[in-house]
Amino acid sequence: MLETAAARDKAAALVEMARRKGADAADAAYIGDRSQGVSVRLGALEDVHRSEGEEIGLRVFKGSKSASIASSDLSDDALAALTDRALAMAAEAPEDRFAGLAPEELLFRGQPADLDLDDGGDPDPAVLRARALAAEDAARTVAGVTNSNGGSASASASTFAFATSSGFSGATRATGYSCSASVVAGEGASMQRDYGWHSARHLADLEPPEDIGTRAATRAVARLNPVRITAGVMPVLFDPRVATTLIGHFIAAISGSSIARKSSFLLDALGAQLFGKGVTIHDDPLRKRGLRSRAFDGEGLPVEPMDIVADGVLTSWLAETASARQLGIAPTGHAVRGVSGSPGAGPSNLHISPGSRSREEMIADVKQGILVTELIGQGVNGVTGDYSRGAAGFLITNGEIGPAVAEITIASNLKQMFATLEPASDLRFRRGIDSPTLLVPEMTAASA
Repeated sequence: MLETAAARDKAAALVEMARRKGADAADAAYIGDRSQGVSVRLGALEDVHRSEGEEIGLRVFKGSKSASIASSDLSDDALAALTDRALAMAAEAPEDRFAGLAPEELLFRGQPADLDLDDGGDPDPAVLRARALAAEDAARTVAGVTNSNGGSASASASTFAFATSSGFSGATRATGYSCSASVVAGEGASMQRDYGWHSARHLADLEPPEDIGTRAATRAVARLNPVRITAGVMPVLFDPRVATTLIGHFIAAISGSSIARKSSFLLDALGAQLFGKGVTIHDDPLRKRGLRSRAFDGEGLPVEPMDIVADGVLTSWLAETASARQLGIAPTGHAVRGVSGSPGAGPSNLHISPGSRSREEMIADVKQGILVTELIGQGVNGVTGDYSRGAAGFLITNGEIGPAVAEITIASNLKQMFATLEPASDLRFRRGIDSPTLLVPEMTAASA
């Protein structure tokens, strides 16, 4: 894995080679990474792994034709052959009048912000093993836990570099750490499983493994002895770990490519009151130590925090250059990409801002409802917004969380859900996409 300066130079040199060989324009992306992990089960070591790799991708343009190709061989001869193949592929590619690099006048030209994404760590496998064991041991000591799927701990580091023939060149480096535990509670046909997990850019920010293990066990035990529910329309609360899926459906529906293809249920939502007043969805690429922070986007454009939804109103699509051209707008600085293929569009550190009521206050107002802690299946229609998912969680009766429920189905339409949902006040930044508990006042729920 190259350091940032060397990675940036490697990408820029590949772009320059493509121009010398006849490309009208080109960009190149380098990704190098290393990762290691340890997993244990029932107190014994189960697996140790370590991997290191690097790859570079080249995208070339000949007029309105383009092609991309990638290689894990970064030698001069291999990159020369790579460039020749890319140009030959572009010559045979179909015309695409929307393809091309981001506008030169919009490129990021400043000094990248210090996002503090790299703590420089590379822990010894023994340290990871101790963390994995601590997480599993804590989970196995909780009454009701009968078996374990194991504990794990990992550490990684990565370098990303990007260069274009229009003058952009930049690179970033980040580390990452994670720890998890998964256990089983109960016996026989009544067994239930659950997990606990956390990840962070800096090791110092990672939760203690004992907390992760205890959370996994507590969740598993709480799911024992599920009851059936009476079908009907009722309030549904989405726990933060599943509430983020609703944001995911929203983001997919406002991506520039979905709008340009007219395959989104939110085609006419720009500038409309999509959520209730007071609801804000904020994207912050510049959050220090954020899991999805970035100093520039996947096309070399500047990034900045923005409210994608402000006071319930949708303010912007998320568009990379190609879909922006189709829509007749400027790219929004949300391009994401790997080493091959064209960029797509996606958020960085995204969250729904917390509301005024606590989760406990919301639950206290529910006479009969469901707290959902797990979602199953993919029953969401991105064209119509129809929503139907398998779920598990807990029954709420007269303002109290009651027994577990499993194998239920919840259904509605995402437009209606967005318009009526209320965020609680329990937001915590733990993932790349974060949400407090979300209350949807009316959904159809039934036992499967």
